[in-house]
Amino acid sequence: MKRLWRLVAIHLFSVTLAVSLLGAQGMAAQRDPGRERLVIAIQPTQAASDMLAKAKPLEQFLEQELGGKVDVEIYVPSSYAAVVESLRFGHAQVAFMSAWPAQLAVQLGGGEVALAEVREVIHGKEKVEAPYYYSYWVVLPESPYQSLQSLKGKRACFPGPISTSGYVAPMGRLVELGLLQGAQGKEADPKAFFSEVLFGGGYAQCWQALKQGQVDVTITAGDVSEKLYREVLSSTRVLDQQGPIPSHAVVFSKEIKEPLRSKVTQAIMKLGQPDRRDLMRAFISSIFVRFQPTTAAEHLGSLMRYLKLASLKYTERL
Repeated sequence: MKRLWRLVAIHLFSVTLAVSLLGAQGMAAQRDPGRERLVIAIQPTQAASDMLAKAKPLEQFLEQELGGKVDVEIYVPSSYAAVVESLRFGHAQVAFMSAWPAQLAVQLGGGEVALAEVREVIHGKEKVEAPYYYSYWVVLPESPYQSLQSLKGKRACFPGPISTSGYVAPMGRLVELGLLQGAQGKEADPKAFFSEVLFGGGYAQCWQALKQGQVDVTITAGDVSEKLYREVLSSTRVLDQQGPIPSHAVVFSKEIKEPLRSKVTQAIMKLGQPDRRDLMRAFISSIFVRFQPTTAAEHLGSLMRYLKLASLKYTERL
């Protein structure tokens, strides 16, 4: 039965990816065939139509910076995995990606992490500009639990199963402390430690679950909105933390060549100018500050460590 569902999932993913790519290719067909084409894939964080509308000013800015000789097309695949596949098969040359999909693009598609996003995040109680942040295990002030070890058999809420700061790093931390096993290719299972595991769909939802007594512990992170972060930290007690956790990255396909590669890098880095930041903040990251050069080893090292500890495999829910 598991094998059947796996085959169904693969088929549905293939169909979805094909439809997404045909849509992108159809749009590109209307462009000037005499100009070089650059496709940038963006992870789906809201309705694709809304994201594409907000992306128009960014497209225009990049085309202007590239001297008017390149057609820039931004498109939004139907899933995080489809962004990876777009780079892997050459349907996109550049992608704006969160940490785990970026690592997969490197591992599976030969992609190159070129830039790290510097964001306004909170380290502890201090607001800073950094390409990394931390996440925290929190309980209510009156909770009897004083450590992660004391939460065995209790109830936990995670924002989502593909969240780097809300699941990957916390699971790695549990293995690091010897509270879970994640060796020999077998994924660490939170249900082997907690009696109930809830995936809330976001940090705010998990905070509500903790407040309402539905769970005993949850996670918050330094890259959520400052208002939510301050509210949670002022109303809870921190038991433990994990990090540093890498921010989003810009990944290049192996298909993009010089001199276009360097020109695109320079154009994207100009988005960090104070009068240009809104182009990114409008539809990708509301706490964006700038991009800085990096590598996969430098930027994703801590993520890869947590993935190895917990033996986690990337799976998107259909």
